[in-house]
Amino acid sequence: MVIGKERTATSLGLMSILVRFREVGILFFTVLLIIVVSILSPVFLTAHNFRDILLNISILVIVGLAQMMVIITRGIDLSVGSMIGLVAMMVAFTVVAFPGMNPLFALLLGIALGAALGSLNGAIIAWGKVPPIIATLGTLSIYRGLVFLYSRGDWINSFEMPMGFRQLSKGTPLVIPNLILFAAAVAILVFLFLRYTQTGRDIYAVGSNPQAATVAGIRVDQVIFIVYVISGILCGMAGVLWASRFESAQTNTALGFELQTVAGPVVGGVNIFGGSGTVIGVVLGSFLLGTINNALTIVKISPFWQLAVQGLLILLAVIVDSAILRRLQTATKQGNR
Repeated sequence: MVIGKERTATSLGLMSILVRFREVGILFFTVLLIIVVSILSPVFLTAHNFRDILLNISILVIVGLAQMMVIITRGIDLSVGSMIGLVAMMVAFTVVAFPGMNPLFALLLGIALGAALGSLNGAIIAWGKVPPIIATLGTLSIYRGLVFLYSRGDWINSFEMPMGFRQLSKGTPLVIPNLILFAAAVAILVFLFLRYTQTGRDIYAVGSNPQAATVAGIRVDQVIFIVYVISGILCGMAGVLWASRFESAQTNTALGFELQTVAGPVVGGVNIFGGSGTVIGVVLGSFLLGTINNALTIVKISPFWQLAVQGLLILLAVIVDSAILRRLQTATKQGNR
C-alpha cells in the first residue's frame, strides 16, 4: 500500500509538473521551427521579419487573453470577431466625422462600446443561464448584422482617416510600434489581475469546480459576468487598434478571427475544460501560430494550410489536455484507495 501511494504521489507530481511547464514544450517547438525555416529561407531570421510577426500577433494576444479568461471559467466567446468588427466600424465612422478627435479618446470610446457588448453576453450567460457557446454564437450573428446595419454596407478607407488615428497603432515614439506596446501592457495587466486580485483567483476557482466555488462563498454568476465584460473591453480595444493598423473599417473586419483567438490560448496550454491557463502560455501559443503563418508564407506554401495547421494544433492540444486530465483523475482515485 505504501509503495502504491508513493507511486501515485510521484505520478501526480510528474503530471503537475507537465501541466505547469507545458509552455517549455511550446517554446522548444517554436525554436525548432525557427531553426528549420531559417535554413530553408535565410530571410526568415531577420529583425524586420520578427517585427512583422509581433505586429501580426499583437491583436491576437490582446483578444486571446480575453478568451483565456472565458475558457478558464469553462466558457467560450465566439462573438469576439463580430465585436471587433462592430467597434472598428463605429469608431472609424466617428473619427471620420470628427477628424480632430484625440486618438486616445477614440480608444476609450472603443473600450466603452466593447464593454457594453460584453455586458450583454455576460448577462445572457450568467443570469439568463444560456450555454456560452449558444449565447455567443447568437451574438456573433447579431453583432455582425449590426455592422451592416450601422454602415449600410459602406467602408471607411485609409485616405478618410486622420493621420493621428492611423498612428495610434503604427507610431513608434519608443522605437517599438505602439501596437506591440499595447499588447505587452495588456499582458502585464492581465497577469497582475489574475495573480494578485481576489476576482482573478475566483476566476480559476470557478473554472476548477463551480460547485465548490459556490460553497466557498464565491458569486459564480458575478465572476462569469465579469469575464465576458473584460472580453468585451479587450475586443473594443482590439477593434480600434485593428482599424488603426489596417487603416480601414470593412463589413468583413475580423471575420473568422474567433478561431485564432481560441487556437492561441488552447495551443498555449489553457485547458479547454476550464480551471487552468497562464498569460505566458497565451503569448507563446499566439507567437507559435504567428510564426507558423509567417513561415508558410515565406516558404511559399498555400495560405489555406494556415487554417488546417491551426485546426490540427487545437486538436492536438485538446487531446493532450484530455490525456493529462484522465491520468490525474486515475492517479487521484488510486491515491484515495
